[in-house]
Amino acid sequence: MNESFAPLHEKQRLKWIDAARGFAIFGIFIVNLPAFHGPYFLYGSGSNYWGETEAGIWQVLIDIFFQASFYSLFSFLFGFGMQIIFENLQSKGKVPGKTMARRLAVLLVFGIIHAFLIWHGDILISYSMVGFLLLLFMYRKNITILIWSICLLIIPTLLLTGLLYLGRDYVAFGNNVAIEASYQNFGSGNWQDIFQQNLANWLYSNDVFNFLFIVTNLLPIFLIGVIVARKKWLHDLEKHRNTLKILWFVSFLLFITFKAGPYLIGNPLWLSMLQDVIGGTSSAIFYVITISLLYKKLPFIFGKFAYVGKMALSNYIFQSLTGVLLFYSIGFGWYGELNPLQTISVAFIVFPLQIVLSWLWLKYYKQGPLEWIWRSLTYGNRLAIKRKA
Repeated sequence: MNESFAPLHEKQRLKWIDAARGFAIFGIFIVNLPAFHGPYFLYGSGSNYWGETEAGIWQVLIDIFFQASFYSLFSFLFGFGMQIIFENLQSKGKVPGKTMARRLAVLLVFGIIHAFLIWHGDILISYSMVGFLLLLFMYRKNITILIWSICLLIIPTLLLTGLLYLGRDYVAFGNNVAIEASYQNFGSGNWQDIFQQNLANWLYSNDVFNFLFIVTNLLPIFLIGVIVARKKWLHDLEKHRNTLKILWFVSFLLFITFKAGPYLIGNPLWLSMLQDVIGGTSSAIFYVITISLLYKKLPFIFGKFAYVGKMALSNYIFQSLTGVLLFYSIGFGWYGELNPLQTISVAFIVFPLQIVLSWLWLKYYKQGPLEWIWRSLTYGNRLAIKRKA
């Protein structure tokens, strides 16, 4: 293969973007751990897990600062990265569509393996499928992309919020049969039971309605990432500092208004869509700008997150394998056994381990093991992975 037809060189990477990606991996793990612990967030209202009484401090903190914020951050970075790859291929005289489609197809294979053999809460399948829709926008003007992103974010969210408000006295969540089946299969089942439950859970959470919701949630955040990458706002931080400060302030106001604001009126269920979609997107933009502006001042902190971010796919799968090992019957069998604080504490033990492992791996290799497979298959060549002595 021609040397020019290859991924970006390591020196071309934006370290603060890697740090933001690592931070997203940490936040996603915090949100995913309760879902590994039990079936309540899939088949219940979540009150089964947190308790029926007034929300505790851990529930409030996760809901405001983590829930919907970190998959939104990861989605923003996915769109941002797709635009960088697109520009890289164009600059080398290549037609980007074919290579990017192959990249998404490989990601889909990873997602299928992850969703059905490891954990049903996979996001890779969704990223791949919505990513193919993103390809339709890669040649569009910024104004077109902006209009689509705003409309996809706001219109479905307002419609669903209105429906939830109208049915606020009648909406109830809970499927006791499915909850019991999850306890049986994940808590004490064998490999076949776990596989069947993974399949059932994935089909339940990815029906036609949910897929449409996923599209209207992920695609606009992808598009926002594309616009920011085109504008180079996060490439040259000094040049665009004033613009970034304005975006930081606006995103902070929206973050606090939509994520924390609902708690001033009891955090009603019918506001959950506005809280997750508008609040989650705003908090993601706030997080990425904050990390970017602070990276050079606090490299000893954010540099650690960058190690994980450079191996985001490998670390994401590592977290799922850890969740299976700790909570499922084929491992330690802690499914439904830990309280919320104990469950969340797992992240503060595992993530520092991921930082160390990622640092050690990157001392000897240029990229993570799954990243190497992904890129080699994308570019149709076995890329070099070992660092020179």
